[in-house]
Amino acid sequence: MDCLGAWEKFLHEKNTPPLVQVGLAHYQFEVIHPFLDGNGRVGRLMITLFLVERGILPTPLLYLSAFFEATRRDYYELLSSVSARGDWESWLIYFLNGVARQSEDALSRAERINKLLERWRVEASKTTGGPPSLVPLKLVDMLASNPFLTVKKAATHLDVAFTTAQRGIEKLEKAGVLLRTNEAKRDRVYCAKQILDILEEPARISPQS
Repeated sequence: MDCLGAWEKFLHEKNTPPLVQVGLAHYQFEVIHPFLDGNGRVGRLMITLFLVERGILPTPLLYLSAFFEATRRDYYELLSSVSARGDWESWLIYFLNGVARQSEDALSRAERINKLLERWRVEASKTTGGPPSLVPLKLVDMLASNPFLTVKKAATHLDVAFTTAQRGIEKLEKAGVLLRTNEAKRDRVYCAKQILDILEEPARISPQS
């Protein structure tokens, strides 16, 4: 508990550059190892939350898990080298390189998703002879924050009738934007699978990058 108390005080210190500070804090947390299980997950999540709290990130967009996993041997060796030899410099160079690589990866995914959304907005704006509806367009905007949709959720979020939301979703389904993920007659779940594929693809990171 004494170590955790000192660690917490260090998190609130404002004299160290934030990226360096969180790199140091991640090492310290993993070495303190306060839990029986889940220390790695919590320690990696702490990096993202710290950067959001400091205003470095507007939202939780950066996760170093993929980098640490792709460079697993280096990760553990460099943590150990700090403990054994006080080699903070090598650890921080590795950590900051991970931030750079993951930032590039996140930016690439975001750019590809934005291109998809722009194309879908064009599709959603097309009319088929009836009066134009903004619902399909608004549904595309919803997909930007969550690739999964239900009719009920869409109707509530857009403050429209259930049938209106259903027609909007059906239009996007016909355009290939949404894919039905279950065969239930009620509470059908739809997914923008092309967005999900981009989010779930493995990070293209090598130990030498």
